[in-house]
Amino acid sequence: MLHVLRLGHRIHRDERITTHVCLTARAFGAQKAIITGEKDTHIIDSVEKVTEEWGGPFSVEYSRSWKTVIREYKDKGWLVVHLTMYGINLPDVESKLNGLIKSGKNMLIVIGGAKVPSEVYQLADYNVAVTNQPHSEVAALAVFLDHLFESGGFSRKFANSHLKIIPTERGKRVEQA
Repeated sequence: MLHVLRLGHRIHRDERITTHVCLTARAFGAQKAIITGEKDTHIIDSVEKVTEEWGGPFSVEYSRSWKTVIREYKDKGWLVVHLTMYGINLPDVESKLNGLIKSGKNMLIVIGGAKVPSEVYQLADYNVAVTNQPHSEVAALAVFLDHLFESGGFSRKFANSHLKIIPTERGKRVEQA
């Protein structure tokens, strides 16, 4: 199992970014996203509608405390991976993390928002850098999951989908699933 924890959502500033975090998590293989910061039911409803149409499993929930979420996951034995530009470069830990996932280890991926509290770095089992430059948490999540699942997102199938895209060289082709 793989879940994503989005830190510090701000309603009037982060609506699109947090939505894209959830959609990216779903598309690349996570089963759940947890949003902390300001509660925004609009995002939860929007992503649930996408999951109804395009399949899952995927869910989104809100939690008031990122610290409680991380501690609960650690207490259940989950691996906590924090994506940051300050961590160990992804290529240096990629094979180890791939091996842990393949062996059945559950993973909580933590991605920031505004300023990430220093305690997150201490609580994480791994602080992983997807480049050592400022970048988007959405991009970091997509690159990390693509590496973690060895580009498996291109062939991923979703249960209970009503729609599916048929890849074409030009144009758009969407069919009932």
